[in-house]
Amino acid sequence: MTNLKNTTYYTDEELKNWIEDESMNEWLADTADRIRRNIYGDAVYVRGLIEFSNYCKNDCFYCGIRKSNKNVNRYRLTPEEIIQCADIGYELGFRTYVMQGGEDPYYTDDMIVDIVKEIKAKHPDTAITLSLGIKPYESFKRFYKAGADRYLLRQETSDSEHFKKLHPAGMTMEERHEALWKLKEIGYQVGGGFMVDSPYQTTEDLIKDLRFLQKLEPDMIGIGPFLTSHDTPFKDFPNGSYTKTLRLVSILRILFPYALIPATTALGTIHPLGREMGLKAGANVLMPNLSPTMYRKQYQLYDNKICTGDEAAECRACLSRRVDNAGYEIVTDRGDVITRKAELIYWLRWENDTDFSTRIKDTRSKWKYCTQSKVRSIKSISTKWA
Repeated sequence: MTNLKNTTYYTDEELKNWIEDESMNEWLADTADRIRRNIYGDAVYVRGLIEFSNYCKNDCFYCGIRKSNKNVNRYRLTPEEIIQCADIGYELGFRTYVMQGGEDPYYTDDMIVDIVKEIKAKHPDTAITLSLGIKPYESFKRFYKAGADRYLLRQETSDSEHFKKLHPAGMTMEERHEALWKLKEIGYQVGGGFMVDSPYQTTEDLIKDLRFLQKLEPDMIGIGPFLTSHDTPFKDFPNGSYTKTLRLVSILRILFPYALIPATTALGTIHPLGREMGLKAGANVLMPNLSPTMYRKQYQLYDNKICTGDEAAECRACLSRRVDNAGYEIVTDRGDVITRKAELIYWLRWENDTDFSTRIKDTRSKWKYCTQSKVRSIKSISTKWA
């Protein structure tokens, strides 16, 4: 394969081969890394993760903080503690915060709105990402108007029968998909995603996930290997494949060149160099923990989670060294997604000999537009990518 094609032209059979074939690892990673470097350079964007509650009203079969797990030491951060975490992160150079928790009814809409407004008032040059699960449409709107910029909500699977095997009655795949569309309609930068090798998952399920994401066109896509938790019904299932997860990170970069794709903590948990290898496979985001260390071990979605004992400053310094050693550079800005308008060259078929507009990165924060008339420029770029 000499050129990268528009995602429309990758068949299910091609995707199946990429997902399943271990011999594709190096080619996929090299191709994905060239794409991300061409668009984002060597920049790695960091998001300060604030895990503010491990209470959850849901009972997902794979999750360590599921409602029926009586062995979890539950905790909630106060609004003041959440804001303090953001303050600490700001001093360490973070310009994006991810407020993540179980679906905890204790935090009312008013509380979330006040927290978002307070952080924005103190640190107006930051972005706030929420990961609070499914909420009513009006709640999503209120959070956005208060200043929230992004919302993460993994669809988890795009096959309804598979979804039923992962969740109790009363939760539906359609509800999660609909929530993602609502978030996009409101104006959020939206993040979707799924687990790799979750129980009962097939390659066909993964392809359905990719096809759904192609329709949604999310700004962020987070995936990680399924990791077992000993206090769940899935405790005896094997962990997901590390190498398959890396292949899927690369596939996501090829299908979504513009996307913000994290090298997740789950990757670092399953392999000591998992996050570094995730970056080399096409990821460009890391999410170190800003939560108070006294609570981190209680936020155990899966067993053996890494970085539960490091102070925020230690975690930031360690991550900087790791990223530098991997050949990338941590960037201390908001790290917003590059727009996905039709001007972007990777949405055009290489063989088209027509006028087109391209967006070329001038600096990390400025873009310049240029118009070119011949496909030779596309071919020269595609040769670099593929």
